[in-house]
Amino acid sequence: MSTAPRYEFGPFVVDSASYRLLKEGSPVALSPKALDLLLLFVGRPAKLVTKDDILKALWPDVAVTDNALTQVVSELRQALGDNPAAPVYVETVPRRGYRFVAPVGTAAVENDLGGLFTKNVKRPPRSFSIAVPDFVNASGEAEIAWLAAGIAETVTNDLRAIRDLRVIDRALVTEAAKRAPAEMAKAAGVDLVVIGSYQRAGTHLRITASAVDLQTHQARASAKADGPLTDVFQLQDAIVTQLSAGLQLTVTPAAAARIHARETWNFDAYRALTEGRLKLETLDADEIPRAIADFERALALDPAYALAHVGLAHARFWRFQASRAKNRPDVEELTASIAHARRAIEIDDDLAEAHSALAFFLASAERPVEAVTAGRRALVLEPGNWRHQFRLGIAAWGTERLDCLDAVTVQFPQMAYAYFGIAMVHVARQEIPAAVAALDRGLSFQRPGTVALERFPGKGLHWLRGLIKLAAGDATTARAEFDRELALPGRAIYSDEFAMDAYDGHGFALLETDDAAAAADMFGRALERFPDHARSLIGQAQALKRQRQRRKADALLDRAKSVIDELRRYHRHADAALATAFLHVLDGQCDEAIAVLDQWLARAPAGFAGWTIPIEPFLKPLRTQPGFAAVLKRLSDRAR
Repeated sequence: MSTAPRYEFGPFVVDSASYRLLKEGSPVALSPKALDLLLLFVGRPAKLVTKDDILKALWPDVAVTDNALTQVVSELRQALGDNPAAPVYVETVPRRGYRFVAPVGTAAVENDLGGLFTKNVKRPPRSFSIAVPDFVNASGEAEIAWLAAGIAETVTNDLRAIRDLRVIDRALVTEAAKRAPAEMAKAAGVDLVVIGSYQRAGTHLRITASAVDLQTHQARASAKADGPLTDVFQLQDAIVTQLSAGLQLTVTPAAAARIHARETWNFDAYRALTEGRLKLETLDADEIPRAIADFERALALDPAYALAHVGLAHARFWRFQASRAKNRPDVEELTASIAHARRAIEIDDDLAEAHSALAFFLASAERPVEAVTAGRRALVLEPGNWRHQFRLGIAAWGTERLDCLDAVTVQFPQMAYAYFGIAMVHVARQEIPAAVAALDRGLSFQRPGTVALERFPGKGLHWLRGLIKLAAGDATTARAEFDRELALPGRAIYSDEFAMDAYDGHGFALLETDDAAAAADMFGRALERFPDHARSLIGQAQALKRQRQRRKADALLDRAKSVIDELRRYHRHADAALATAFLHVLDGQCDEAIAVLDQWLARAPAGFAGWTIPIEPFLKPLRTQPGFAAVLKRLSDRAR
């Protein structure tokens, strides 16, 4: 007989004998790797645990990247409700490793396992990653074509309730399956793919599915369900239940309850929701009003349909996002998005997608504390879901953003905007090589011959890389990057915004080479996209001044000042402060510009405010001013 330790800290108990984490007596969902990491930490309280120590303990004889470690640390922090910016449990030791900082109590529990890490320890089965592409409409009937996505989405959501699975987002898998599913599956580390079909005979529906192992290409589990079309909810539940049994997965009572829970019993509301989602997934501006109509129809049929509120929230948020670069963004749409997400949570507080969406919306409303709280709640409900990781990463800043977005890139290396979000933190910290490395990795998935994601293209990455090059004095390479940004397809949601940024970038690069006429033309092209954009107006005024066209330049500066007033009226304080600093620099008032930036950063809420300051072309004259170092330090400290 030997003893296995039981560790106690805060409201938690980690029991190595039963190999589980409890919070106030209730089990906490945690993957085996994260539980192993926690046991490693609590076994060495207050001591530095280096990255090498962790890699050797968790991945012996296996070569893994730092991203794998980052993802496990992030999962553990989320399970504990820990904030990396103000850690209660896991403290990051920069460039070294981690330290468990909470007091830990221990008690010995007898067992006959012969030690925690011996081969006799009974561990949970290893986690599988599984993808569910759209089901095949074997009947070929247009009337039921929507079920291809509807069944796949429902099966995907139900599988997420099972702890042993890491479920890949359906929309991403479906897009990849159109072109190169094997490559995408390998890149995302997918173990199993559910291949399914359905067919209708009169009012009768048959659904079949197989979980195929991508290594052996053999079916690991199969399922079949028959019944009336209007019983599609029960048929989908039967498919999930049979696949789970065939894969020998542990379905806890809580997971079973979630799988069999009905978001709606109204078949037509379910169809309206699915059709709205399909329209929203296109990210096509012309489809958004139709998507909104679908979600509203679903809610008219079932006002308590939480998922329909979430769908409507996303559609309204799309409209806000499309307007965000304007001086007067459509704030009513953002307000409506937040209201619908909150209503979904009122209906179903365990709906992770609602909390995750709310985090995204609140971040855009500059309410970072509420946003981060909502994002963490989503990840407690569905640990490891890349969408929740991404949205929390966007809502958070500093180390927490890096942890979340690194975890996203482990699951989906092709998710370009995750790299942009990572680079933002490094720019704010003045860690420029790290920012470039993140952008280069993101851009590597946009090259010909790679499996890029059409719905999430690399918008902005070339622009930001160009801005960094321009700040380093390399105007030629910078302009090449701006041209690459402009050459990207123009259908994505941020296309106009980053095109404007790229034209502005060209303008600043041309000013560096004393080609004021060409610079004025480039700023003019930016203004064609957004006629009242302050930076473009001030940039064109600077170019005209160099051509001694003072009257035109002064007229543009008067417009810019009016725009700044408008920005303040609509609470665009970050844009107003930057533009005001630009005006001061143009007038040679460097001390005034530095004071504006410093005061603004001191008042700004936690988050990414001012992250471009280190590389802003307009602020180049400030880089030699002593006071500017304090601004950069304040910005860097905010990003820790």
